[in-house]
Amino acid sequence: MRRLPALALGAFLGATALTAVTPAFVALPAHAAAVQPGGYVDLVQKVAPAVVYIEVTKTLDQPAMTPENMPQGFPFDEFMHRFGMPAPMPGAPQGGDGQMHGVGTGFIISADGQIVTNAHVVDGADSVKVTLADGRSLDGKVLGADPATDIAVVKVDAGADLPTVAFGDSTQLKVGQDVVAIGNPFGLGNSVTSGIVSALGRDINSGPFDNYIQTDAAINKGNSGGPLFDTDGEVVGINTAIFSPTGGSVGIGFAVPSETAAKVVAELAQGGKVERGFLGVQIQPVTEDIAAALGFDKAKGVLVSDVTADTPAAKAGITRGDIVISVDGTAVNSPRDLTRKIATDAPGATVKLGLLRAGKPVDATVTLASRPEQPA
Repeated sequence: MRRLPALALGAFLGATALTAVTPAFVALPAHAAAVQPGGYVDLVQKVAPAVVYIEVTKTLDQPAMTPENMPQGFPFDEFMHRFGMPAPMPGAPQGGDGQMHGVGTGFIISADGQIVTNAHVVDGADSVKVTLADGRSLDGKVLGADPATDIAVVKVDAGADLPTVAFGDSTQLKVGQDVVAIGNPFGLGNSVTSGIVSALGRDINSGPFDNYIQTDAAINKGNSGGPLFDTDGEVVGINTAIFSPTGGSVGIGFAVPSETAAKVVAELAQGGKVERGFLGVQIQPVTEDIAAALGFDKAKGVLVSDVTADTPAAKAGITRGDIVISVDGTAVNSPRDLTRKIATDAPGATVKLGLLRAGKPVDATVTLASRPEQPA
């Protein structure tokens, strides 16, 4: 494995438990953080009891990383020193027992013990242990996971009501707004960091529903699934990924917005899976040449390159060459926009598409079907 100056998704955030902190992790680049007068003491006291530490165990077939099973000439000692080992790298088991022990973060959303975390934290787990803020450890059961948005719901039975936090409205976030992240970096236990919303609607090429909040609040391995709070103490995001050349925080973290998360969590808690709307078209961006031919000042909308037979789109009369410019009155500017807008509606929902057909505006009303396991 090598140090990649790329998006540290999935395992880079949550799949590895670090058992020691070495100088390699102390000397990470610093970054500026937003400071609220008086700090965040009251906010943290209010919400921290609902943030939990998650440990998972997964049986793997691959052997542990040792000098004996690495390629000949591999600089094992240098590698271990550089990456702050002896903790395993993401995807490798701890020790020689054929098991991977991973850590992550979650937050309680219902008094009866429903907990939200990342899907990659609990993916393939044989066992899930949840440690509450008061120190109690409970066995967790995965109610459902949605890899497409990297969200999962875990259930614990504490025998009494638990403290909770609630989702806020991420659609009201503004760039520059203060946010606070709480998580379990490097397996150290709950830690608090603060920052600002650096950007909204980020597409990091992790999937068809990318719409991330970017923040400079420090997020590290082990923070996966942790909450991103606004200053009212409401969860506006689920910390999921970082961009990092070091494996540690350099001030570029990403969170799934609560607008997306709340809908997914509700479906997972009820039925264990997410049902998504399906249109039945193949699409591509509108090129600058097409935009110029249509008299647009700039490219907008999405070109329908094909329509699958016997699908909602075909039944609604959508044809190849149509340009989708809106869904229920909301502008569509890219294939990602259309995919996300359709997929966030439930099967059976009726949507109104604004189209351009041969340069003329046309409306089409479509009753969505259930999305199959394919990207179209």
